[in-house]
Amino acid sequence: MPITINLDILLQEKGMTGKELAEIVGITEANLSIFRSGKAKAVRFSTLEAICVAMDCQPGDILQFSE
Repeated sequence: MPITINLDILLQEKGMTGKELAEIVGITEANLSIFRSGKAKAVRFSTLEAICVAMDCQPGDILQFSE
């Protein structure tokens, strides 16, 4: 897949768990896991925004395009 999800790296850097992030963002751990694994077909901008606010980052810190 040409889009890589770097959320696990950010979680480690921030010392946060996926469970904590899911609670802050207001999504289930299962949905966050699907996103983290790169198996999500889409992500809502509101969800991406909430993740960015919680992680104090930019969308480009989470999503990376590689050919």
